[in-house]
Amino acid sequence: MITVSPSTSLPHRTPALLSWRRIRTALLAAVLPALLLNIDSETSIFIWLLRAAMVALGALLAFGIAERWPARLPQRLPRWVFQLLAIALAAPLGALLAYLVTTGGNPDFANEPKRLQGFAMLTFFCVLIGPWLALTAMLRQREAFAREQALAFELERSELARQATDARLRLLTAQVQPHFLFNTLANVQALVDTGSPQASRVLGSLIAYLRAAVPRLDEGGSTVAREIDLVRAYLELMQMRMPDRLQYSVSVDPDALPLACPPTTLLTLVENAVRHGIDPAEQGGRIDVVVQAWAERCRLRVSDTGVGLRNGEAPAARPASLGTGLSTLRERLQLAFDGQAQLRLSARGERGELGVEAEVEFPARRAAA
Repeated sequence: MITVSPSTSLPHRTPALLSWRRIRTALLAAVLPALLLNIDSETSIFIWLLRAAMVALGALLAFGIAERWPARLPQRLPRWVFQLLAIALAAPLGALLAYLVTTGGNPDFANEPKRLQGFAMLTFFCVLIGPWLALTAMLRQREAFAREQALAFELERSELARQATDARLRLLTAQVQPHFLFNTLANVQALVDTGSPQASRVLGSLIAYLRAAVPRLDEGGSTVAREIDLVRAYLELMQMRMPDRLQYSVSVDPDALPLACPPTTLLTLVENAVRHGIDPAEQGGRIDVVVQAWAERCRLRVSDTGVGLRNGEAPAARPASLGTGLSTLRERLQLAFDGQAQLRLSARGERGELGVEAEVEFPARRAAA
């Protein structure tokens, strides 16, 4: 079962205290009051720009500190109100510092009424403009946080979907394991029941095969090369069981060997060919395994000369008639390749020849190292 904890949501990420974007906005906002105060003023525009910039940066610093400290506020005091109050307090203090710096430490407001008037106007403009800029910054921050949350939820949804797919694939693989093992053991039992002298030899080969094959069945992924090894071992085992009734060939494109392939994909096709094609045929038959890679696709083809599609079966109905093997394989392929894989079953030959051809095609992806 997959569970989601509330703690997996994206935490509120506070912007940097003095980010370049905020500093740039504050300095641009300082230009307007500086230009207005320079009208009919004997003070140079450079001084006004310096004063306005110092007030703006002071207000920005107060805004950023109030954004972080204290960590918790009284329930009746929203964070944004606290930040606006911090700006309103920082504006006159910043203006006073600016005048102290630009007048050599003595603004002499008592004897300079115009300077006092300029101080008051600078404070007024900063208190007037600052809160609006702060509100704009907070709105942008909320929008950015909402986008981050949406992205986090989408990533979380994708991760949960991937986990669900992996769980489904493991369930289907678990269904394939007993299906394959029980079928193979049933073949060995048939030899034992008939007193075949080959029973002991076949059983020994089966044990050796299972020692190599069973650990691979639990792997989350496989390669075409591993699938070929399993198929060859399986066909050798089946040929020992019925040496006069089974012939086979395996042809593999070397470029296909390192490609990723869901575990037991090729083995399922071959096993179905043996069980439902060769076994019921009185004279047995031949199985041909062909693996090709081209144009970013990989094709696995297994054809047999067994009994074919009996009783007027349509190819589309054949997977159901074969039990869980091919139908389960089809679902595994769809999950593993997001619907980009196909499983096709058709009668072999164009003149009514007996036999069935099963073909799997999927995207050619190299297996992870």
